[in-house]
Amino acid sequence: MNVRLFVLLLWLPCAAWAQGYAGLGGSAEGFEVPHPGHQFDFPRDHGPHPSYRIEWWYLTANLKGEDGRDYGIQWTLFRSALKPAEAEGWQSPQLWMGHAAVTTPDAHYFAERLSRGGIGQAGVTAQPFAAWIDEWHMRGADMDSLHLTANGAEFGYDLSLQANGPLVFHGQDGYSVKSADGQASHYYSQPFYQVRGTLRLPDGDIAVTGQGWLDREWSSQPLAADQSGWDWFSLSFDDGDKLMAFRLRGARGDFTAATWIGADGQTTALPDGVVQVTALQTARVADRDVPVTWRVALPDRDLDVEVSALTPKAWMGTRFEYWEGPVRVTGSHPGKGYLEMTGY
Repeated sequence: MNVRLFVLLLWLPCAAWAQGYAGLGGSAEGFEVPHPGHQFDFPRDHGPHPSYRIEWWYLTANLKGEDGRDYGIQWTLFRSALKPAEAEGWQSPQLWMGHAAVTTPDAHYFAERLSRGGIGQAGVTAQPFAAWIDEWHMRGADMDSLHLTANGAEFGYDLSLQANGPLVFHGQDGYSVKSADGQASHYYSQPFYQVRGTLRLPDGDIAVTGQGWLDREWSSQPLAADQSGWDWFSLSFDDGDKLMAFRLRGARGDFTAATWIGADGQTTALPDGVVQVTALQTARVADRDVPVTWRVALPDRDLDVEVSALTPKAWMGTRFEYWEGPVRVTGSHPGKGYLEMTGY
């Protein structure tokens, strides 16, 4: 195919994303929007929802190498739609974008892939589960047991994941409110993966084991018009409990929400204002000041922790830039986790 034509075909749908993260507060006219009371249907809901404007399959993992060092990986497949429909071939209005990364204590490697829908280059099927873009894939007979691969110029990984706990539904039975105006998404996670496999790094292969966390989310207008970015935490504590928390930053103030996840999988939804998220220290990353040390407090659970980046270098210099990397957790509930920050 003519390279210029290919780039143009990719770029046209990307215009919907050209506003950056603030564009997620744009009009959802014509698209389906989330409503309370959605009855999740699995395995169907592990697959795509083309009547919604944006969706992702988002996996992160905190890993320990056979060399005793900490590592992190990210594997993400995004779907964005020009219109709420599906079609074959180049008539498909769906755009797919993949991000993969490996973070070490002193380096961060990432890669990006783009594809139009309808031509087989990227997509998701619910049963058996498969999500792919080019040769990158996440697949398994079901979501409990997955094989994960990705490669970039300087890194790669080949990992096996096995769930040892239930799916977790955020907000009101998976209806996750994102603003005082009521913008929302359908949002569930599988935060109980045990991970093992191999990382490929410039210095050679390294065997790793650890814990993985998959987020599934879809919406058509997940932000309010004045919201410009978010700070999202997935924290796994040494005692087996977990916390998902986010802060959305807007001109009218911050909006927060969280889910406390017990070691047994039981959850407690925490509405706006309950979890306290405070930036403590910034670092100069990609010519901007980015918070890399945070205080996260939840008085009702006697939680008061400091969350610090494994490396401040974990900048995703992709089409839409953001910070994503593994973190260490110290204080009342020591552990590990992942942090994502957008809009800086």
